[in-house]
Amino acid sequence: MRVLIVEDDAVSRMILRRAVERFGHECLTATDGIEAWEMYQESPDVDVVISDWMMPGLDGPALCEKIRNHAGHRDGYPFFIFLTALRDKAHRLEGMQAGADDYLSKPLDRDELEVRLIAAARVTSLHRQLSSQKKELEKLNFELFKQARRDPLTRLGNRLRLREDLETLRAQVERYGHSYSAVLCDVDSFKLYNDRYGHLKGDEVLQKVAEAILQSFRTGDTSYRYGGEEFLIILPEQSLESAALAAERLRRAVEELAIPHEDSKSGIVTVSCGLAELSPDEKKTVEELLKEADEALYQAKEGGKNKVAVSSRERAVGTELEAEA
Repeated sequence: MRVLIVEDDAVSRMILRRAVERFGHECLTATDGIEAWEMYQESPDVDVVISDWMMPGLDGPALCEKIRNHAGHRDGYPFFIFLTALRDKAHRLEGMQAGADDYLSKPLDRDELEVRLIAAARVTSLHRQLSSQKKELEKLNFELFKQARRDPLTRLGNRLRLREDLETLRAQVERYGHSYSAVLCDVDSFKLYNDRYGHLKGDEVLQKVAEAILQSFRTGDTSYRYGGEEFLIILPEQSLESAALAAERLRRAVEELAIPHEDSKSGIVTVSCGLAELSPDEKKTVEELLKEADEALYQAKEGGKNKVAVSSRERAVGTELEAEA
């Protein structure tokens, strides 16, 4: 263990240090409470503090309180022992209330010191184990938190993640006047694909579409699996025009995968997309935004599928974007 000895008397400090080192422990020494506090802050691996009670500047109980208050900012648990000639119960109680773990009486008894250090080793080892287990639990909890908000098939956000993010979206629109665009896309004739090729092949299609979504949109955009074969992408601070261009990139990317689909008009797997925008000057709810995107998606489907449509403009933009390209 690493032991910090705090003693203003040079002879007592030397005797204590030699005894601690004889038991195989590493020592740091300080001449008063102020120096000890500075050393403790600079040495994150101090396991035990053995401190005199009465010292100039910062006495033992005050030092103990500072160390206890600081303990939550570091790993492990510093075992605190008072070495003092004060033996009355009132001082012992005061020391324990300040956060001490044990006492040693002056003059120093080496056998008693060894007993205290054995106990300290057990306590500090237990706290290290608990700290390590706590970190592992926190890591596992964080992973579980993420998994609970991720669709297991596509690895995109799920409906729970979407619901939480939409609450944040609503607050940002109201508080900061941010604008957002939403793209709702759907795999065309997906039920027919499943019926002909089977659900395993259908799952592969959904995974490939999800990959295309991640490649077609910005890092700051958030994608979700909205339903069985429906996907939703939220685009912060992006205009309807730029969102339409991103949706068209996605439409083309899926088309270029050239996944055979004999029951589709085009003979391959395609997607249709519906767009809507939520700007700060509109008194529109998030639910209304999604409804508009859904209406635009329906419009794209009715227009022949494999298109991008904008509800607010009531026209399909897929053909026009293809012409611009």
